Amino acid sequence: MPKSDIEVAVIGAGAAGIGAARRLHDAGVDVLLIEARDRIGGRSWTVSDPIGGGLDLGCGWLHSGDRNPWTTLAEEDGFRVDRSPPPWSRRALDVGFPPADQEAFQRANQAFHDRLAEVAQIRPDPPASAALDPASRWNGLIDAISTYISGAELERVSAFDLWNYADTEVNWRVAEGYGAAIAGHGRGLPVALGAAVGAIDHSGPRVRIETAKGAILADQAIVTLPASLIAEEAVRFSPQLPGKVEAARALPLGLADKLYMALDGADEFEADGRVFGRTDSVATGAYHFRPLGKPIVEGYFGGRLAAELEQAGEGAFFDFAARELAGLFGEAFARRLRPLATHGWLADPFARGSYSFAVPGGAGRREALAAPVGEKLFFAGEACSARDYSTAHGALLTGWAAADAVINRRSSRN
Repeated sequence: MPKSDIEVAVIGAGAAGIGAARRLHDAGVDVLLIEARDRIGGRSWTVSDPIGGGLDLGCGWLHSGDRNPWTTLAEEDGFRVDRSPPPWSRRALDVGFPPADQEAFQRANQAFHDRLAEVAQIRPDPPASAALDPASRWNGLIDAISTYISGAELERVSAFDLWNYADTEVNWRVAEGYGAAIAGHGRGLPVALGAAVGAIDHSGPRVRIETAKGAILADQAIVTLPASLIAEEAVRFSPQLPGKVEAARALPLGLADKLYMALDGADEFEADGRVFGRTDSVATGAYHFRPLGKPIVEGYFGGRLAAELEQAGEGAFFDFAARELAGLFGEAFARRLRPLATHGWLADPFARGSYSFAVPGGAGRREALAAPVGEKLFFAGEACSARDYSTAHGALLTGWAAADAVINRRSSRN
């Protein structure tokens, strides 16, 4: 049974919640992390790799690694940061995608982003698909990449929000797993696991939080739940917060799922190589060969395709990937593959998706989602970040900001 009376409750033990709780704990605040799962980390999750090491089923890249605070935190906690360039910064494998086509695609992709910068200034905010060239043969692949980046097809994504994302184009990895590093930062913090929150009553002088393990009273609460759960009103607020629900519905969680496969004879491929299943369709996977030199293939699937594969049931991701890769490398290639791990984030009841994107017209709702309610309720999470959304560092920075706001409020009252 967790403590039932505390100074500050942090609801959700993902990157934002861990960051907020660590900040509060180190400032001497009596804090409790409240988490529905039986683990901390949220949408950052490293599972054991039977080949050795870890596999990130959630976030895996230290995006903007040169300014990402998780880089420093991971290294301070004894994790190794691999600074090798990502596969998308180099030429893909030539199979099914000859060099001349790759160069043509890169030109088309750059032209799309140039147009996006112009389209993003149009009001009302149009979909990012408005920046596509209707005559381009590469629209399918550009859209497929959107499903990996945003978890959604371009027609569903705000042009301004996509353009406004802050990216230094430096992308690193944690060798032992990004999820392991994030969870490691929460080690030793007071936490109640398996304590799904059903209701938050902020009508009185203190906040009353109803969990699966009983009620908890707190002076303040920091809510770091995914925007999807706020949009679905999975947690009942009293008084209700219609403005938060409206903001969250403008910031749905896209879907990007991964599949890890062991590959026999992997050494014939260079480390960190990449192929696309197809270059003429949005409904295709991207396949990362030998990440960090391991004898595996890491498959990425996003948007509607990922949702359909989740709906199709266990084994659908592997069947799809094996067919696409056999189409590139020959039928015998499928027999060299063996599934290792995957996770359906849409079906996950405590996530309901992977990371947020803004619908057309919804980019300005991130600030509304992040705004505190009175002096007792504070909000954090990747969807609350105006420019670092969809990332673990964006989540962390909003968690720090919420914790600092709580500390300042508490100091001003004393």
